[in-house]
Amino acid sequence: MKNITILGSTGSIGVSTLEIVAAHPDRFRVIAMTAGKNLELFVRQIKQFTPRIAVVASQADVPRLKELCGALDVTILGGVEGLIAAATADETEMVVAAIVGAAGLVPTAAAIRARKDIALANKEILVTAGHLFMDLVTEFGVRLFPVDSEHSAIFQSIEGHRSEDISKIILTASGGPFLNTPAAQLSAVTVRDALNHPNWNMGKKITIDSATMMNKGLEVIEARWLFNTAVEKIQVNIHPQSIIHSMVEYIDGCVIAQLGTPDMKAPIAYALAYPERIETGVKPLDLTALSGLTFFNPDTAKFRCLELAYLAVTSGESMPAVMNAANEIAVSEFLVGHIGFTRIAETIERTMDAHTAHNLRSIDEVLKADLWGREYAREICKEIGL
Repeated sequence: MKNITILGSTGSIGVSTLEIVAAHPDRFRVIAMTAGKNLELFVRQIKQFTPRIAVVASQADVPRLKELCGALDVTILGGVEGLIAAATADETEMVVAAIVGAAGLVPTAAAIRARKDIALANKEILVTAGHLFMDLVTEFGVRLFPVDSEHSAIFQSIEGHRSEDISKIILTASGGPFLNTPAAQLSAVTVRDALNHPNWNMGKKITIDSATMMNKGLEVIEARWLFNTAVEKIQVNIHPQSIIHSMVEYIDGCVIAQLGTPDMKAPIAYALAYPERIETGVKPLDLTALSGLTFFNPDTAKFRCLELAYLAVTSGESMPAVMNAANEIAVSEFLVGHIGFTRIAETIERTMDAHTAHNLRSIDEVLKADLWGREYAREICKEIGL
């Protein structure tokens, strides 16, 4: 029996994780879980999985959650301190880090310091503070298991191979809902259009990131830290079918790929049960039913966010944290209708242009860079708003 904490249980990754737990009650037990604003779903999860600790992101929501939980035997906490308590609970062996955005930084760092293994679904943690987190992983001797389908695919493709034999990492990208939309038409797309992903069912923020291809840019930076690979050796290929989740090319010319039906339960289950494989309910891949698999280079002029991510990681230091912060603000402003779709990339680029990269020596310094990026991006969004 493996005891787990889920940071972000009501999001798409958290819900899929709980489906795996429900299918294997003899293997996994939820010790603690956290949520944002979806209290109704959270209460249903608490009743089903009976965690010892339940945490809401806002301290102001604690009374309401206590009211909804009634006589349930659960400790209810709120805010950052509550998130840390959930991440460091004594019985917990693995923390599923699935809180969206930079909000996952502090509790995940606390989990590592408490020597909990991490199933990482929050790519922003390594984007904003990659060297700090990888140093913590080494210092406290924990395992970091990637949950993103692309990074799980890479992880599976390098198992049993020497890192010095890797020639290239190839991240695949669906291209999102606007792959075939002319660049001139992107300024007119709606929130509903951008949320209509052709292959994956994900949360709103990551779906918009997929539409701008910032999601793939964040994955490039995450891969750089997860696999200790120079960014020059990380390549992105558009693969509209989303069947090959990523590939690793070796110095002998061979390429190893991981294939599967697009369903996040598969990489989640691999992280939870590693090194074993368990039943997931994911539909097996029928290769004979495929009409073909295609690959081509991304249009970085059309999808400017991908190029901005490469620029950020090349600049290094505080620039990726500022870029990520600006993206989070721009996406949230787009989702509520304050700015247009193409203004997302504009907001990020202008924020990066105004920032002078500097060394980050602590999580507190990362948070300060993140705050600066958010405040600057908000001012830009006010200026260019609809």
